[in-house]
Amino acid sequence: MQRFRPGILTLAVLFAFGATAFAEEPPNFTYSPQPPGTILQSQVVYLAGQAMHSQWRGVLSKKLAGTSAGMSFYQWYVSIYAINDTTYQLKYQSPGNGGPFDKLERTSDASMWFPAQSGSIVGAAQLMGQGIEQLVVSTHQAGADCGSADITIFTYDPKKQKVVPAATLQNGCDLSVKIVHSANGDTLTLTGPYYNEHAPMCCPTKPKATATLSYVNGKWVEKPNYYKLYPSAFPHP
Repeated sequence: MQRFRPGILTLAVLFAFGATAFAEEPPNFTYSPQPPGTILQSQVVYLAGQAMHSQWRGVLSKKLAGTSAGMSFYQWYVSIYAINDTTYQLKYQSPGNGGPFDKLERTSDASMWFPAQSGSIVGAAQLMGQGIEQLVVSTHQAGADCGSADITIFTYDPKKQKVVPAATLQNGCDLSVKIVHSANGDTLTLTGPYYNEHAPMCCPTKPKATATLSYVNGKWVEKPNYYKLYPSAFPHP
């Protein structure tokens, strides 16, 4: 009876299930420049494929803008870096290069900063085909009301040699997202209130609706079409 050696068996399992072997990250890496403020999350992502030394990192951080009346106000950042030897070089940052976070502005009486911001790195997913990943980031900004939520899908454009939005979804008040992995490819499950064109922000048409975002034949497809979709664009500068 033929026996598989451990290495051959591992490769056979990887090919059988369509898994991708990722390059190993340097153990002692640095950022250039360092992400602003305090790092909250850091995610390895293969925006340009899984060749050796092709790691990228998405970093979520926040920096204190000021304090007033016992409250602290933070500027949030999304920074995306590409590896160069043992150093991650900055390639994109929001605010600054467009995207989900606005630059905080101080109120006229200098007592507060707006908008209030928060966010999270949801993860890396192969939404647009096997072998190349996109970075999925969830953010929220609010002023006097419940604000708006963005789900931003970042990709790398080799022609422009830039990190760009593959797509953005936006919704009033709230929008959460989950990456779903399957044999047919990765998709996103979106959950949040749904507002038709006549619904006020106080009263969503459906308080909790669910939609699926997938990439089919070179186009983004949202089913049902509950949330505002911006293909290859940010909803605001």
